[in-house]
Amino acid sequence: MSEIIKFTNTNGWKDLEKPQPASVFIPDWYKNVESYMGGKKITDGKGGTLATIKKCMPVFDAITAGYIITSPADVMVTLKDGHQNFEWSNFGLISFHPIEQAPEHPLCKPYQYPKWNNPWGIKTPKGYSTMFVQPMHRESVFTILPGIVDTDTYTAPVNFPFVVNDPNFEGLIPKGTPIAQIIPVKRNAWNMKFGEQKELDEQANISTKLQTKFFDRYKTMFWQRKEYK
Repeated sequence: MSEIIKFTNTNGWKDLEKPQPASVFIPDWYKNVESYMGGKKITDGKGGTLATIKKCMPVFDAITAGYIITSPADVMVTLKDGHQNFEWSNFGLISFHPIEQAPEHPLCKPYQYPKWNNPWGIKTPKGYSTMFVQPMHRESVFTILPGIVDTDTYTAPVNFPFVVNDPNFEGLIPKGTPIAQIIPVKRNAWNMKFGEQKELDEQANISTKLQTKFFDRYKTMFWQRKEYK
């Protein structure tokens, strides 16, 4: 049985681009890369293969996890007196946090933090939160500050503070640019323990099993399909 995540347009903007599954936004670099170096599905002569990152299921799962919210309008970034200015034509798209709110953050740049004003309220089932992260494995001129919100109780829009990666960047952030990856996560109580011989034996058995195949070992033996629709 599938769980339901609900996106609600709280601003009533007409023709607003809707969030979509992240699988809709698979980046071109990933689509274009060969599955095997040299384009040939052969072994490397040492018991392994010449597989590329495209055959790495953890990368695939990261790219396609959850949902993507995109910019509903163009944003032009210009420099003036050593500071970046942001211009947009509609929607009240960006607001700002003073740098003093997070002066020591590792992403901090020498200017205030711009913030994407997200029009979408998100509601998840009881016991589920939502993780907001920079869209993974995708080229971008900016990076949002990640966060987790309990969207089963807090269903108002969550905004996305961000930094432009290059303080000297000038140019267009076009409408439709992925600005946040939305991943529902179930809240559980966790206790940390350390493995002993049982866990070592389990890991050894996995390693032995992996050695019985050349191609798609993890995918065919251990990987579980994830669905976001």
